[in-house]
Amino acid sequence: MLSEKEVKQSVPESLQRLSNKEMPATKKTTIKKAVKTEEKKKSPDVVDKQLKLRIKLKAYDHKIIDNSAKQIIDIANRFGAEVLGPVPLPTEILKYTVNRSSFVHKNAREQFEMRVHKRIIDILNPNQEIIESLRDLNLPSGVDITVKI
Repeated sequence: MLSEKEVKQSVPESLQRLSNKEMPATKKTTIKKAVKTEEKKKSPDVVDKQLKLRIKLKAYDHKIIDNSAKQIIDIANRFGAEVLGPVPLPTEILKYTVNRSSFVHKNAREQFEMRVHKRIIDILNPNQEIIESLRDLNLPSGVDITVKI
């Protein structure tokens, strides 16, 4: 923790006018936070973030989505990129209950469900060749793919 003298020395003049002793405690903490954020901005040890290509796959059939994920990983490995995944996400189960008859038989019902399987693949530091080959990739119908950079 910084003492009040250190805070006053490191705070710009515009903020020092606000740092009277009559000021409530919440204002002093905001001044300290402002000083800490300025110190973080000045530090040269900030590491550049790696570029990451996040690919989300969705499908109703788990076999198709696994084959599609394998194709994407093969393409990324062919060009020498680091791949994280495929990470299986929880399966979304959509359940529907329907009356069997239209009018009288309320107790006779049918239940249907749809399962949506999901996978995430992260490609670290992708180059232009990987992006172009993923753009030209033919995935089977029934696989929804979203790509975020």
